[in-house]
Amino acid sequence: MALVKARGTKRPSATSSYSAASSIVAFVGLSVLGLWLILTFHSLAPPHQPTAPSNPEKTPTRLSSIGHTHHHSSALPQTRQNEPETRVESDEAAVIEPETETKVQNDEVAVTEPETKAENHEAAVIEPEAKVEGNEEVVIEPETKIENDETQTGDEAVVTDQADHQDTKESRDGNDVVEEQEKQAAIENQASGESSMTQKEEIIQENPSSETKMETDDGNHGAEGESESQGSNTAGNEITDEDQQRRIDEHQQGEEEQKQQEGKEAKSTDPNGATSHAQTQHDEAPIHLHQDGSSSEETDKAKAQTTSEEDKHDSLDEETDKVKPLSEKMNEETSNKNNEASTSSEDSIEIPKESTESKNSWTTQANQSENQKERRNGGPNGKDNSNHGYTWLLCNVTAGADYIPCLDNEKVVANIHSRAHHEHRERHCPTDAPTCLVPLPKGYKRRIDWPQSRDKIWYNNIPHTSLAEYKGHQNWVKVTGEFLTFPGGGTQFIHGALHYIDFIQEAVPDIAWGKHSRVVLDVGCGVASFGGYLFDRDVLTMSFAPKDEHEAQVQFALERGIPAISAVMGSQRLPFPSRVFDVVHCARCRVPWHMDGGSLLLELNRVLRPGGYFVWSATPVYQKLEEDVQIWKEMSRLTVSMCWELITIKKDKINSIGAAIYQKPDSNDCYNRRKQKEPLVCKTDDDPNAAWYIPLQSCMHQIPTQENERGSQWPEEWPERLQTPPYWLNKSTMGIYGKPAPDDFVSDYEHWKTVVSTMYMNDLGIKWSEVRNVMDLRAVYGGFAAALKDQNMWVLNVVNVDSPDTLPIIYERGLFGIYHDWCESFSSYPRTYDLLHANHLFSNLKKRCKLEFVMAEIDRILRPGGKLIMRDESSTVAEVVDFLKSLHWEVFLNHSKNQEGILSAQKSEWRPTTFADSS
Repeated sequence: MALVKARGTKRPSATSSYSAASSIVAFVGLSVLGLWLILTFHSLAPPHQPTAPSNPEKTPTRLSSIGHTHHHSSALPQTRQNEPETRVESDEAAVIEPETETKVQNDEVAVTEPETKAENHEAAVIEPEAKVEGNEEVVIEPETKIENDETQTGDEAVVTDQADHQDTKESRDGNDVVEEQEKQAAIENQASGESSMTQKEEIIQENPSSETKMETDDGNHGAEGESESQGSNTAGNEITDEDQQRRIDEHQQGEEEQKQQEGKEAKSTDPNGATSHAQTQHDEAPIHLHQDGSSSEETDKAKAQTTSEEDKHDSLDEETDKVKPLSEKMNEETSNKNNEASTSSEDSIEIPKESTESKNSWTTQANQSENQKERRNGGPNGKDNSNHGYTWLLCNVTAGADYIPCLDNEKVVANIHSRAHHEHRERHCPTDAPTCLVPLPKGYKRRIDWPQSRDKIWYNNIPHTSLAEYKGHQNWVKVTGEFLTFPGGGTQFIHGALHYIDFIQEAVPDIAWGKHSRVVLDVGCGVASFGGYLFDRDVLTMSFAPKDEHEAQVQFALERGIPAISAVMGSQRLPFPSRVFDVVHCARCRVPWHMDGGSLLLELNRVLRPGGYFVWSATPVYQKLEEDVQIWKEMSRLTVSMCWELITIKKDKINSIGAAIYQKPDSNDCYNRRKQKEPLVCKTDDDPNAAWYIPLQSCMHQIPTQENERGSQWPEEWPERLQTPPYWLNKSTMGIYGKPAPDDFVSDYEHWKTVVSTMYMNDLGIKWSEVRNVMDLRAVYGGFAAALKDQNMWVLNVVNVDSPDTLPIIYERGLFGIYHDWCESFSSYPRTYDLLHANHLFSNLKKRCKLEFVMAEIDRILRPGGKLIMRDESSTVAEVVDFLKSLHWEVFLNHSKNQEGILSAQKSEWRPTTFADSS
């Protein structure tokens, strides 16, 4: 029994050992086989990836909670989205995302990447597993913050992207070996890309502590406002052919007499006179910039950014989630197509960095005008600048719905004793900038689209009848039911503006509208029909007239969709650079050109390009009334002494008018030959480009003669001049963005073409067919306006008085603009622009003036339904969003990253019901 029992005891023991050994062998074999299958599977098979449907209509684009797709952030570095779905298995190399240090077991090597966050609806990058011989590398990817309704559960991370198909293909092949150095280089490149979106360096000099008191505009001493007796007595008083020839002979005789009195030894004046801003300053060596436009210093700063700086954007993202979705404005198919285009071009549409050193190469209007008058300090002056819960009030002013703060300052105007030079119509801005809102006229409607608006506008939008009653017989404007209609003529061209325009070119073919002559100044424009029809000849016209007894004439022009400003030729220079207009026109304007030593005509001489034309079709040209004859004699004497050549006096028998056409000299020969040196040649220290609150000077500036001086040559013909760097831009001069000036010009143009075509036209919720009047509130080279060349609209480029004076460049390329300080009100009627574009404007302004005033001014000049596009620092964008919400505007897009933001918003018709105090 014992023996049997003992044998029975041993057998189970042997069997157990055998079974255990067999189990171990089987387990090891299966483990090896399993590991081999896993490695083989991952080297050959790609991670699970949803197949994109071929029908885009069945693939809705995911919109973020703020109502826009990722590609709205065109200014931000390109990021990878929608990575293939990756499953983390037990024995596989994993993408580990914990914030704490990860424990690495066995012999695996952990490569810990810097912690980052994918912010503002940008998807995290999950790299595929890298197969490595020997020990496996566990790649710990940057921490990713997944937003925009995307989930991450257990060991599965789902991230969507349509931008990285090439990486996915490579992972399928199983041939990509991810090296640590390559990953580190990629991270550095990413940091470099993000650094290009950091806060722009300020290039704007601080505003002088003293600011001049501003004075109102009125264009032409009652241009078009001639007496009815003169306007109707053309019959019987017209100049005859003999009188016309006699007047030309008199002008030529005056020139001959002056030549006969010339001495052989004429004093030669400094031919170099005034030079361009870019050439009068010392040259700066360009700083090194990366391809994305950021400097090395800026890149280092970007690398040093901490997670706390990134967290700053989270609060803004939460705020933007409340914004109305853009999906109501754009269909999904368009969004898909735009997303692909935007993703491929994001690197090229990042906001360029302005060089802090470039300010040493450029002058500003603020520097030129600081000693001319006392200037108020426009800073916040200690007042609480908070915009949260701001209460808006209606302006309680006499002007009502037509209020222009700097032209309707009744208290200041009442104390002006002398009005001999129309000082009361110049700019006189309030000391405390108004922050009230202008009411809407009763029955206001959305404006009629161009070109129908050129012929008619809604009567209720500008309910003024006196101009129609006073000038109705002269084809200015008429009341026709619920419309105000414009027959297309005027006092000087009753039978149509186009006939009159062709009549001028027939008189002087070299004018060549739209080719040789591109930018025109219309003095005393009336309702601006001349400029309105010059669009048909591919010509831009800057029209201006005063806010005077011809009420709302400029407002009529802007409502029609024609460029115009309220201004006057009074005691100060016009807000334009010197030598920029190809043609200056004055039809029946009663400006006393011959008075005060010809100071007003000399101001036209300042802004007229050498070789440019002055077209004067006022009554002294073609009538022989006693007053007209006397004015003609005075004008002949003045123009001869100014060396203007009378090209022709042309009669238009259809309109019963005549036009005298003069040409400005393109050399100093005539100036030097004059025996009588009146008008005087301006002193060399008088900068002809200084125009902001600069008193008029009764002198002539020298004609530039050096080949590299602006004004020594005529620009290339339109449209070539639009994209050609001006010949006088010197490569030794640093451009605004740190490159040599000509290269800076070209890169800026390419930048804005990309931004406008890939983002602005598609992603901002703007119906561009309804946009006509556009203003770029902070233009540099005019690149934004140039990119809109083929659109049926015009852009007024504003160069800020404390910014580098690049306005001459804008005119040289066949565009137009004006100097202005946005701490003051603009010289335009309310509700006159369809779209405002502000590129890094507000962050500069809030250092000098109250931001609530700037927002009130933006609200004043923009039409209900008008749009605002803003690009600026994220913190400033957030402030503006608060203001816009308090103004009941609709925000379509609000996107920020790396301290840069972009905003698209639309003005509503909301107005407060309470008026401000009359004081």
